[in-house]
Amino acid sequence: MLIPLRPGELQRLIPAVATGNQFRVCLGSPRDILQRVMISTIGGVLTLLISQSQMTSRWGPFWLVVGVVFLLYLLWGPILQAGQRNSGLRRYPSAALFEGEVAEVSTRERVEGSREQANQRGELELVEKRRTWMLLDLVDEDGYLGRLSFPMEKRHQVIRAGSVIRCLVLSERKDFSKIGAISDAWLPGLKIWVGDYPYLLRPAFEELCQLRLARR
Repeated sequence: MLIPLRPGELQRLIPAVATGNQFRVCLGSPRDILQRVMISTIGGVLTLLISQSQMTSRWGPFWLVVGVVFLLYLLWGPILQAGQRNSGLRRYPSAALFEGEVAEVSTRERVEGSREQANQRGELELVEKRRTWMLLDLVDEDGYLGRLSFPMEKRHQVIRAGSVIRCLVLSERKDFSKIGAISDAWLPGLKIWVGDYPYLLRPAFEELCQLRLARR
């Protein structure tokens, strides 16, 4: 079942500025954080040193600002990334609340990186970093809607075919004949949120579901 959103509801559910959950996701792995710290520190120190140089005294204030921007990269980098991801869904002209069920649950191994590591003989070999993803096929009374995929965690093992699921569906077309994107999703019976990125303001979405779905 698709229930079109009213004007302004999409912007209320998906913020323009990063939330705390979105910031943590975009902050990335410890390796990503270390890279950001290195860029922030090296770039900040170099530009601050340049700003204090006698040869660049005329441009000192400019380099000082650049240095501060570099030093704050650890903060504004994830915020900018989250804002870009949010805008990817906020740009759709048509959005609807979807309530259906999980038709099929499956898993798949994905390679998410690789690194060289010495084996017992001292030889370098390429080690792949793999992660298990869960795939949910979503359907309603009109048929197949799409697939939602996300990194699997232990708490996701309770998800079964037939579980009720709710999310937002985005499209370029008013009749939703072609689906452009699917947000993260809420399984009310299991009280579990799933998705590879937390687009939605969750309390606001749960409240909207209570208001709009109770009127059917």
